[in-house]
Amino acid sequence: MNSVLSKPALTITPYALSLSSAARAALKSQRPRCLWLTGLSGAGKSTLANALELQLNQQGLHTFVLDGDNLRAGLCRDLGMGTACRRENIRRMAEVARLMVDAGLVVIVAAISPFRAEREAARQLFAEGDFVEVYVSTPLAVCAHRDPKGLYLAAREGRIKDFTGIDSPYEAPLAAECEIDTQTQDIAQACERLSVFLLKN
Repeated sequence: MNSVLSKPALTITPYALSLSSAARAALKSQRPRCLWLTGLSGAGKSTLANALELQLNQQGLHTFVLDGDNLRAGLCRDLGMGTACRRENIRRMAEVARLMVDAGLVVIVAAISPFRAEREAARQLFAEGDFVEVYVSTPLAVCAHRDPKGLYLAAREGRIKDFTGIDSPYEAPLAAECEIDTQTQDIAQACERLSVFLLKN
């Protein structure tokens, strides 16, 4: 794991590419951005991200969804669930999202990302206004009742340790650009809110 978390070698020098991110975006006739959906497990982040991408695609936008579990199955499958690995998981997601924004895409990230410091570090990778934090604020009791993957039950039975919301904290955003509670808003309403936000900002 030391190699995974080590700093870049001193011999690495990033190559300055000639084509700008603005030129890539202009070809797609859209403003690329990262919408970062954060919230508890079961809050509805993945469902919302999937539905929003479909809606934006129908509007002619070029998009991609980075889902936490999907990346854990591939790019981040070498990472465990300890604190250092969870930080590295979010760092990788943020770096991939930044590359996709540089490519001119509207990227929708769906990840618990429980700690403010990691989300703020992700924000710092983007130009002003290109990172939109969306707090999916569905209450813990609702998320635990839904428990679509059986994770809350496993955590309460002690079969999963350091589970966010049970024995590991979730630090809610202090100033998210948008807040959505899927207990009180259905997915269609939430998608419309985010779509309108993108048009107006």
